[in-house]
Amino acid sequence: MRRVGVLLAVLLLGSCAPHQSDRVGPVALDRWSYGGMVAVANPYAAEAAAEVLRAGGHAVDAAIAAHAVLGLVEPQSSGLGGGAFMLVYQRAADQLFAFDGRETAPAGTHADMFLVNGEPMGFVDAWQSGLAVGVPGTVALYEASHQAFGRLDFPMLLAPAIQLAEQGFVVSPRLEGFLKRLQGVGRLSQNPATAAYFYPGGQPLSAGDLRNNPAYAQTLSRIAADGPRAFYEGALAEQIVAAVRAEPNPGTLALTDLATYSVARRDPLCAPAGPQRVCSMPPPSSGLAQIMILGLYDRLIAEADEASEADRESAFVDAQRLAYADRDHYVADPDFVAVPANDLVASGYLDVRARERVDPAAEARPGDPGAVLRGKPIIQRWGQDTTQAGAGTTHLSIVDRFGNAVSMTATVEAPFGSSRWAGGFLLNNEMTDFALQPLKGGQPVANTVAPGKRPRSSMSPVIVFDDKGQLLMVSGSPGGNSIVAYVAKTLVGVLRWDLTPQMAVDRANIVARGSTVRVETGVVGGAPVATLLGELGYPVEERQGENSGLHVILVTHDGLQGAADPRREGKVIAVPATD
Repeated sequence: MRRVGVLLAVLLLGSCAPHQSDRVGPVALDRWSYGGMVAVANPYAAEAAAEVLRAGGHAVDAAIAAHAVLGLVEPQSSGLGGGAFMLVYQRAADQLFAFDGRETAPAGTHADMFLVNGEPMGFVDAWQSGLAVGVPGTVALYEASHQAFGRLDFPMLLAPAIQLAEQGFVVSPRLEGFLKRLQGVGRLSQNPATAAYFYPGGQPLSAGDLRNNPAYAQTLSRIAADGPRAFYEGALAEQIVAAVRAEPNPGTLALTDLATYSVARRDPLCAPAGPQRVCSMPPPSSGLAQIMILGLYDRLIAEADEASEADRESAFVDAQRLAYADRDHYVADPDFVAVPANDLVASGYLDVRARERVDPAAEARPGDPGAVLRGKPIIQRWGQDTTQAGAGTTHLSIVDRFGNAVSMTATVEAPFGSSRWAGGFLLNNEMTDFALQPLKGGQPVANTVAPGKRPRSSMSPVIVFDDKGQLLMVSGSPGGNSIVAYVAKTLVGVLRWDLTPQMAVDRANIVARGSTVRVETGVVGGAPVATLLGELGYPVEERQGENSGLHVILVTHDGLQGAADPRREGKVIAVPATD
């Protein structure tokens, strides 16, 4: 694996001075004493990111390098054919920036595109269809973030992924496991291109195999030379459109959809939670739920005279249930729907919402921030939505040697996306993140498909600041709808229960959305929590495994502490402040 670092080092020795840009804010050049750190979902990608930091790169540079490698070595989770949300903290300017690289619905989509005789299409059929493919945003996000913050030349950032794609990477046990489970499910083992790559000779790749991907190397080389136009225009764009429009259930993606895609620059959503300030992506991300859960937890636990373990666990569960109900009802693309994001995280609303805690056996219903804050109800605007989301997602947390930070969550939606292939990468099935049924109870659902619209996402990259406004914590996770619960576990665990990042990540996952409370009993400590919650009256569903992939960095007086989720194949690498 050191070959990645060796190649990058050689390239850097002959390079010009680091690129600097002030389009967003000045690049911080003063080293801070903590050094840098990367927490990324695969060792190859982690090493690529660490080498960028050692070379003086910005956290954004490292994120791009890492993600380009992830698209090769864990294609079940993310890649060039998907999208991402990126939060960037720029220490010198003391500012936070939000880049929305979420996929968009093609111009030919319509609200009932997934209905067959008035009923939603079966999920597998929808998932594996061309209808499911949204306009990819990842490559445009690379460009937008690098133009704003990049310190190293862009081609250098893609060099590690190109070399791995040419020379080959060692297939991991996780990739092998996914390929075995999905053989015969969906079309990954049936579509000619994906079958040849992932199932050579009809058999899934095995852990330890060396797998190259010349087509991916060629795609990245074109992007390195010509920028994103090599992706969104020309021969590669034509390949993407052809893949989407192939049978069965072809989609409507057109060359104009690709050529007109743009990253949305949004204002980060921030609010105080106790002594900290929690910041995340605004809608269509579900970042507001992180602020809500921590704020609701504080209010619910305050009701206990002496907080016992039962008080803490039930407060965490009920904070989730209340926040999930609001998220499900209100969150959608803010360019199409009036999302009351600031109202949902407002202190006055959370005070009232905490008092709407329901009996453990009951199901939480959405609140009404309009009625609470202004006496003008808004809950009837939308029908109740319980959209499901797949778990083909990854997260990376990075702090560079100048104190800048990135929290980036990227996805292709379900594992291996739509199983449609172009240029050595998989295309997303992100359109199934929209509500498949556009009306509920006669009311329109906020997260309904519309041309150009971005689907609601559970992705919740988070950056937390302490009571002095200093960078404190970077966190995030993949995991479909459970992302909200997974990330919240790290916030409550580290900030309220005084756990180390690794202890918080290792802890059993608890997911409280809808009518049941899922508890991960396949890890140490999970079974007692399940028993406790059951005794309190919660309808508990015991699970042997959860699909979290948490990556966390905490700033402490003694330096940076990192954590990688043992449920996946992540790695934490510390980079010294000086070499």
